[in-house]
Amino acid sequence: MRLHSWIRRGSTRISPTALYTGQTWQAHGLGHPALAPELGALPGRVAYAVSERAFAPVRWAGGPTLTGFLLARHRVIDALLEDAVASGAVGQVVELAAGLSPRGLRLRERHPEVDYVEVDLPSMAAAKRRALRRAAVDRDHHRVVGADVFGPGLDDVFTSLDARRGVAVLTEGLLNYFPTLDVRRLWSRIATATRDLPRGLYLSDLHLDEHVATPDRVFAAGLGLAVRGGIHFHFPDAPGAESALQAAGFSSATLHRPADHAAHLPDMTAPGAERVRVVEAWT
Repeated sequence: MRLHSWIRRGSTRISPTALYTGQTWQAHGLGHPALAPELGALPGRVAYAVSERAFAPVRWAGGPTLTGFLLARHRVIDALLEDAVASGAVGQVVELAAGLSPRGLRLRERHPEVDYVEVDLPSMAAAKRRALRRAAVDRDHHRVVGADVFGPGLDDVFTSLDARRGVAVLTEGLLNYFPTLDVRRLWSRIATATRDLPRGLYLSDLHLDEHVATPDRVFAAGLGLAVRGGIHFHFPDAPGAESALQAAGFSSATLHRPADHAAHLPDMTAPGAERVRVVEAWT
């Protein structure tokens, strides 16, 4: 079986999880009204309700929850992106596997001068376009591209960027569905595409093997069954991940712990938040 065929099937299987994460943002005040009709779909509501019930005993016992690390990663990525935009280092954003994330809508309300490109599989991209039409966004500056992030369509996205402005590329909630070799290739592709721009910033969440306890592995196995594929923990520790990012072509790489942002962001010490790291890498 050809690798590309496997990758396409692998990335196709991820889209249903976007409904769950979208419900999470909406339920915790991070959503956007334009996304509500798409999030009202039955699969997303069922997935969210079942998961909340399943995690209730863990939450009552003070244990880690899925919501804990989802909120932590989303808020830290938002904060780092906001800093980069506010400083002038970044004037355009490419969010890969964007799903039903409200980030682009919310960011451009604060910074209408930023160009925003969301990339996802065609069916999810169509849903996002409907949401953008409801929000009456400026489609010259906020667009959605239907493409597999591991396929050739991503090259067209990168070549369409404004060479005069810095760019941020985001992959929230994507990496752990793919083997390490594919992640390294994606990192190299992003580093190469952003190297000749004034600044290139890469932001993502990452789960390290050193932070994965037995309950997490059981949960990961269950999630893998739900999305019909494996869940991968690529690097043993932060230095290993940072070295891999630099080997891929980034000039600097830092893995952020949510707890380090607790002074200015909520949910950073919630049960489960310690399970995730946020990548900040620059070219």
